[in-house]
Amino acid sequence: MAKKKKKERMKLKKSATFNKKKLKNAILSVLYEEPGKVVNYKQISSWLGIKDPEGRRLVNVAFEEMKDDEYLEQVSRGSYRLKAKTGTICGIVELQPQGFGYIVSDEVDRPVLVSSRNLNNAMDGDKVRVHLYARRKKHDLEGEVTEIVERAKTNFVGTVEMSRNFAFLVPAGKVGFDIFIAKENLNGAKDGQKAIAEIIEWPPKARSPFGKIIEVLGDTGNNDAEMHAILAEFELPHKFPEKVDKVAEKIPFEIPEEEYKKRRDFREITTFTIDPADAKDFDDALSIRKLENGNWEAGIHIADVTHYVVPNSLIEEEAQSRATSVYLVDRVVPMLPERLSNGVCSLRPNEDKLCFSAVFELTEDARVVNQWFGKTVIHSDRRFSYEEAQEIIESREGELSVEMLKLNELAKKLRSDRFKKGSIAFERVEIKFNIDENGKPLSVYFKEAKESNLLIEEFMLLANKKVAEFIGKPRGRKKPKTFVYRIHDKPDPDKLESFNSFISRFGYGIQLQSAKTISSSMNNLLDHVKGKKEQNVVETLAIRTMAKAEYSTRNIGHYGLSFDFYTHFTSPIRRYPDMMVHRLLEKYLEDGRSANEQKFEDLCNHSSDMENRAANAERASIKYKQVEFMQDHVGEIYPGVISGITDWGIYVELENKIEGMVPIRELDDDFYTFDEKNYALVGRHKNKKYQLGDDITVKIWRTNLEKKQLDFRLAENNKL
Repeated sequence: MAKKKKKERMKLKKSATFNKKKLKNAILSVLYEEPGKVVNYKQISSWLGIKDPEGRRLVNVAFEEMKDDEYLEQVSRGSYRLKAKTGTICGIVELQPQGFGYIVSDEVDRPVLVSSRNLNNAMDGDKVRVHLYARRKKHDLEGEVTEIVERAKTNFVGTVEMSRNFAFLVPAGKVGFDIFIAKENLNGAKDGQKAIAEIIEWPPKARSPFGKIIEVLGDTGNNDAEMHAILAEFELPHKFPEKVDKVAEKIPFEIPEEEYKKRRDFREITTFTIDPADAKDFDDALSIRKLENGNWEAGIHIADVTHYVVPNSLIEEEAQSRATSVYLVDRVVPMLPERLSNGVCSLRPNEDKLCFSAVFELTEDARVVNQWFGKTVIHSDRRFSYEEAQEIIESREGELSVEMLKLNELAKKLRSDRFKKGSIAFERVEIKFNIDENGKPLSVYFKEAKESNLLIEEFMLLANKKVAEFIGKPRGRKKPKTFVYRIHDKPDPDKLESFNSFISRFGYGIQLQSAKTISSSMNNLLDHVKGKKEQNVVETLAIRTMAKAEYSTRNIGHYGLSFDFYTHFTSPIRRYPDMMVHRLLEKYLEDGRSANEQKFEDLCNHSSDMENRAANAERASIKYKQVEFMQDHVGEIYPGVISGITDWGIYVELENKIEGMVPIRELDDDFYTFDEKNYALVGRHKNKKYQLGDDITVKIWRTNLEKKQLDFRLAENNKL
């Protein structure tokens, strides 16, 4: 038995490049061997062969999070033991289109399969307790939901279907049931309308929950109703409460004279903003001037939102709840009321504005030799769109061209230095729509980041990095004060292995020896695939190997940027974490005591969750417009590339970046099985293979706006 344990530990040591998820699984594997044992980070590090300081820090972060998630209990400071293990685990439901679910949990190393009949009314995103069945050889882990610990949501958006004496709400998204609505609970909703229903009861034997309509959004197909339905699907608001707007309207534009005296004055220094042409909320401005010693002073000036939004106010509570602005295809749903986001706080040209600034003295080769953080007042000389700034960069002439070109020159040097140090260059093409006044998409176009975008990005990264270092790297041996970091974990080693194996078929490869070799070889790969037909597939898969960035008070660095310290300081009009950072930075600049870590960690978790919802809503709105646009192209034939393979079909991306699916039942020339390892569907008899990255020609078969689904069939020349 002792030999077996040693063997297991040696196996874990061999894969000792841990990211956070892998590390948690490894810690649990070690502790399951000796359930009553009390351990600290030194013992775990030793057992797992973790010797570097960064890895040991990660062990501490993993301990803290596993305590929060109730996998471990803290016995004394720095010492933990496993909570009593039973035949059950806790995890989150990931509902699949066919009706069954996977339960994802840190307590087991792979998802647990639960059939639709054993989900026991659990819904997508719910936190559940699952009884594990005895493991069958070569089978998935399987189980049954025994308890719904926490519902992900109780409100659902969908379409009303009327009968004579009652109705059903047919929910949008991954929901495996309809909601029964009694006639008296319809709240004026009519057949075919979009509405939001709240579940009020789910009787034990009933196939459907009972609910009531709490808001009617409008007629199906109406653009506003559809966009509001997408927001409601992800439990995001589409309007401000009246009382919040009323409070905002009372905030004055005028800056009191005494406020000028408290701040560093930048009004005489050349300052401008660069934003999208249709933007109204200008978070950030740049200033630049040459110093007497020949160096350059670059100011990153950020709207001083927290001067206007005070703790415990109605506007603060609303901003905290929303946590982010939401960007749909045709609209922005702001985090702050319009008077603040587009008016009082927005750094509009030719107006004095209050800012929180990060000011750097840079040498000609863009080395930072001095820095200053504090409250300022600015006066923007000019508002540029990205296109106007790009024209100046390319033509090297125009208003404020000297300043623009110098900032761009410095940005290029900062960028080059960042990549040398291991930053990864993910640059995805964005799909955009030209839409008419009714929201109907007329055409599709792509938006790529040019030098003007990269200029702004580089100075924002500099400010975010330096603010995080300023707090996270205290002088001497002091413990860092509580702060909000933007963290990004290392990639999952298993995902990297299978990614490497897949790209080898195109003649590519990445080196997996260390974090540094992974990032530099990943950059070389992304550079090599530019302009090639496999570019999008390789980029998409590379991004899928990466962890998601999130907010936390427990800093583990930002892997993708290769920064040890990183935060979000530069967009407080549209992100609540930036408001938290402003408040903490202001407090610590005045020598304030460290803030309550648990309070800020909870706010970080909420902000990460809301950011995720906003991103899902944005994707859903893009998908809706894609399907709407393709309604006029049914029957047409398009070339595409296989962008995804599942056991229910082949996802194909067309040249216009629109994605649809060939259902597996339409592949009627053979019986196809899913080869997960090689991202392929393989015919059992004729051995025909459809693999990720393959060219393919498809016919637009059908569109379903309600489900945001676009179905293709293979064009004749793809059939055998």
